Amino acid sequence: MLDFVLCDDNSNVLNKLAKMLEAIFISKKFDAQIVLSTTKPDEFIEFVKNHNVNVVFLDIELKTNITGLDLADMVRKKDKNTYIIFTTGHLEYGLMAYKYKTFDYIPKPFTKERLEDTLVRLFEDASGDEAKFVRLDNNKTIIKQDSIQYIQKEGMKVIFHTDTRDYETYSSFKKILPQLPEQFVQCHKSYIVNTEKITDVNTANSTIFLNNNESSKCFIGPKYKNKFMEVFNYGNFSNNLDSTNNTK
Repeated sequence: MLDFVLCDDNSNVLNKLAKMLEAIFISKKFDAQIVLSTTKPDEFIEFVKNHNVNVVFLDIELKTNITGLDLADMVRKKDKNTYIIFTTGHLEYGLMAYKYKTFDYIPKPFTKERLEDTLVRLFEDASGDEAKFVRLDNNKTIIKQDSIQYIQKEGMKVIFHTDTRDYETYSSFKKILPQLPEQFVQCHKSYIVNTEKITDVNTANSTIFLNNNESSKCFIGPKYKNKFMEVFNYGNFSNNLDSTNNTK
């Protein structure tokens, strides 16, 4: 079982976080419990000194002379394996937070979907499952490969569209493609698609639809069409399609 400790100066936010985490524990059947939920940094410090904890959720601005970064430093000195997750509305602290080998950094206001995404990755990491990930931002952010629907190039940015949210990074397809398994195919100069997520292909307007969601789609470029259709016609992923419009 993983023991969670939460610290936030706002009791309403703290209660909301605890309820959302407990709901995720139940829905995902995670073996976990919240052993301390506190608005007092001193209480957090005393508890962590005397107990082994597995996961800590920390707000950064605690409205005292002790910050969440101070608490993270204390946690990390005691145990290098504790998972540290920051929740804060102060985005400017993001880079500083990763100094403490942060597992994730969740901006406020957070959602259940965002928390669930983090917990799924955390429990896979803790259990030693051989889940495969794509690493972004110099390894500060990791995305589970099979959650990615498609990847979009937009100027200097690369956007990973996943089942739960979008991730942005500054990179290039040249760097990203070698990290990806064979089910990821570049179908356009600005798109890489996860063929296992495709539910419909309309070749008449060169559009690929994903996960039965009309708004979730990417496109086939003229330069890539023949290669993509070759993979489409002979690859195993076409078995996942609900329908296919191959009108030329």
